[in-house]
Amino acid sequence: MLGIKRLGLLAALVLVGLAPAAAAQAAAQPSTQDSQYLQAVHQSNLFEIKAGDLAREKGQNQEVKRLGEMFKTDHTQLDQSVQQTASQLGVQLPGEPTADQRQILDRLNNARGEEFDRQWVTAQLAAHLQAIQATQTEISQGQEQSVIQLAQTALPVLQAHYDELVNLAQQLGIPVPEASATGTPSPSGTTTPAPGGTTESPAPGGTESPGGTTETPAPGTS
Repeated sequence: MLGIKRLGLLAALVLVGLAPAAAAQAAAQPSTQDSQYLQAVHQSNLFEIKAGDLAREKGQNQEVKRLGEMFKTDHTQLDQSVQQTASQLGVQLPGEPTADQRQILDRLNNARGEEFDRQWVTAQLAAHLQAIQATQTEISQGQEQSVIQLAQTALPVLQAHYDELVNLAQQLGIPVPEASATGTPSPSGTTTPAPGGTTESPAPGGTESPGGTTETPAPGTS
């Protein structure tokens, strides 16, 4: 009987010891917003790296080639931070861009000359716009500080890319969304509130429907 009591006491002590560790693990789980942002921005980075390669290989305009090289470098660096943060938080990342992003890459791969340049710039405007909106949403609605800091680091890089694209689009006569002092322009010409706004932003790589609304594939969709 004494031995049984000792075993029972030992088991209770083990459970008590495990309880704080389990609680800490549960507390460390990132929110759905944080997890989905990491997954979506990772897919956006994969898309940008591949699109950068295409721009360098197929671009006719030298600015397209230059931006492709810059985007690949910057998004490769951003993705290293994304992968590190996701690993620390136990968030599994997709292994390839979304189905919509892969379709865009296929179209670009089949385009040639000036038509490639125009399609590339148009696709990049939309992709960076969506990435900016998703990043603003993470900054205003995220809960995990490491993910919020990552988004804060990424935002000026994405905005700089977008500004470069706007300049190139104007040179090539490609329509550009109207700018706004208070928010980020959307493809339909309306604006998305700056961080702290209430409008839900699409994830990077989402596609715009004919009606002007944005349909965003769930992170990890392939």
